[in-house]
Amino acid sequence: MNLIMFGPPGAGKGTQADLLQKKYGYAKLSTGDMLRAAVAAGTEVGLKAKAVMASGGLVSDDIMIALIRDRIAQPDCRGGFILDGFPRTLTQAEELDNMLAEEEIRLDRVIQLKVDDAKLVERITGRFSCKKCGAGYHDSFKPTRAAGVCDECGAGDFVRREDDKAETVTSRLDAYNRQTAPLLPYYASRGVLVAVDGMAEIDEVTRQIDRVVGEVEKFAKNG
Repeated sequence: MNLIMFGPPGAGKGTQADLLQKKYGYAKLSTGDMLRAAVAAGTEVGLKAKAVMASGGLVSDDIMIALIRDRIAQPDCRGGFILDGFPRTLTQAEELDNMLAEEEIRLDRVIQLKVDDAKLVERITGRFSCKKCGAGYHDSFKPTRAAGVCDECGAGDFVRREDDKAETVTSRLDAYNRQTAPLLPYYASRGVLVAVDGMAEIDEVTRQIDRVVGEVEKFAKNG
């Protein structure tokens, strides 16, 4: 089964893709991982990407599509793959569809993790961790038992990731809503878009996705 995980930063796409990979054996395809692997391997596409990045440019859609084409031809993708982080624009979505059609590969579902922007900002910006042992906490959902003291190691020094700051999260959400959210009608028109509640607990989101996978597999067998 071939899937795209779709949702804004912090919605849990990577977590759910990891769980799908572990349970069903689908290959998880992250654009960042694919780029790094191709550059390290010195493939033709990897060398092109390396040259662009070395000059400070952005890797073109053509290179990204070629990268994905090479990746899905590898043996571990025969049982299915999950795209995480691509496409991000309508042009990329159309080029991806064209490439998959050329390779005679079907895109089974685009799974949208629906979120409430305000609640998502709260969920992300409230995260912090112990600088000494790395234990994770949250201002609202998982505070330390004693104020300013790590439950695990007793240290009193905590850190927040730069990516978790309110300004950064809001900016990334704005970019997603402006550039990437318009892909939803495109995939809906193709009959492959399914939405799940991305604000639910991780286990519940997983159950919803499992139902989607089960329905597609059942339809494929009956079809």
